[in-house]
Amino acid sequence: MKSKHRYSQTEVDALYRTIAERRDMRHFTPEPLENGLLSRLLMVANQAPSVGLMQPWRFIRITDIALKHSIKSLVEIERNSTVDLLDTRKNEFLKLKVEGILECAELIVVALPDGREKHIFGRRTMPDMDLASVSCAIQNMWLTARAEGIGLGWVSLFDPTLLAELLNMPKQSRPIAILCIGHVEKFYEKPMLVEQNWIEPTPSEQLIFENSWESTN
Repeated sequence: MKSKHRYSQTEVDALYRTIAERRDMRHFTPEPLENGLLSRLLMVANQAPSVGLMQPWRFIRITDIALKHSIKSLVEIERNSTVDLLDTRKNEFLKLKVEGILECAELIVVALPDGREKHIFGRRTMPDMDLASVSCAIQNMWLTARAEGIGLGWVSLFDPTLLAELLNMPKQSRPIAILCIGHVEKFYEKPMLVEQNWIEPTPSEQLIFENSWESTN
């Protein structure tokens, strides 16, 4: 039986479509975002669920071009360190575009703040729930950006200590993501790593167990 609280079928279909067509974008065009769109993306981020309503997210908008180049350099350092660990897939990895820092319209660094230890509710045995909460905030931005026809890419190739120092972040804070946001010529038909033959997604039925952990061998 369908819930009496269910949205209209058109709204439900739009939600499923947005989730299915969300992409981690790396290729951007230089047009600026429309006025107010970035504010709306940050607003929906702040509406994300968080354990104990601690709202453990901070957003740093990067507008200085020299700082953007410095952040890109940190990504390149980590990219080069990563490629050294890939053995037979080095050449494949080097062909992948891993960021759009200088091309995107908006660059946002998402971070965990200092002082998180004071939030005990829901974190006594699972302190990493602050990270889970921030991930929900980023997902809100991602889905809203896709619904608005705007690309968003989550860059995680960086040393968090070096990025924190670059941005004068307080001790015990922690950068989580570099978000590249902007217009795109088109969205990838499939996730970029699938299109580039890097990996294939695992079917959901292989990831769902019942009552206990099942062997995947």
